[in-house]
Amino acid sequence: MPNYRRASIPGGTWFFTLVSCQRRKILCNHDIRSAFREAIRTVQTQQPFSVDAWILLPDHLHCIWTLPDGDRDFSIRWAKIKRLVTQRCGASYPPEGPVRASKRRRNEGMLWQRRFWEHAIRDDADLQRCLDYLHWNPVKHGYVDQVADWPYSTFHRFVKDGLYPRDWAGVANRDNDVKTFGE
Repeated sequence: MPNYRRASIPGGTWFFTLVSCQRRKILCNHDIRSAFREAIRTVQTQQPFSVDAWILLPDHLHCIWTLPDGDRDFSIRWAKIKRLVTQRCGASYPPEGPVRASKRRRNEGMLWQRRFWEHAIRDDADLQRCLDYLHWNPVKHGYVDQVADWPYSTFHRFVKDGLYPRDWAGVANRDNDVKTFGE
């Protein structure tokens, strides 16, 4: 088994990407969204962390977390969250198509890809780039024409807090070309 190396930054801020198994478009379903909220709250009571930003798309999600000072273990938090969501919703979402032998051998659930991607936020400019990327994602993937039209995002909280204007990033045309980005 590969030995994955992850950065170790106690109290760091991180950008994450998680993907559904087989890229199934299930993550915005009500039961999974509800299980997510519950799983995050449960894990936060056991091992605190703050969710700084979030975007949930049908087949993947992006989020930014900050860990408490001296704490560097985001992997165990994700493992617990994914396990809790799978325990609550996994039976409702059987695999579509063949299941890899390694998933069967390990008796893994079929909601998530095994790994996730993380990026350590280096400074305020990096944080802003990650926030912009995260919030722009539903337009990039063609789900909506305006960032404000996507309901499963912290963008609405950022607008309420005055960090983004409601019309931030303009509108994409039907070919998904950006007319005005960041104006």
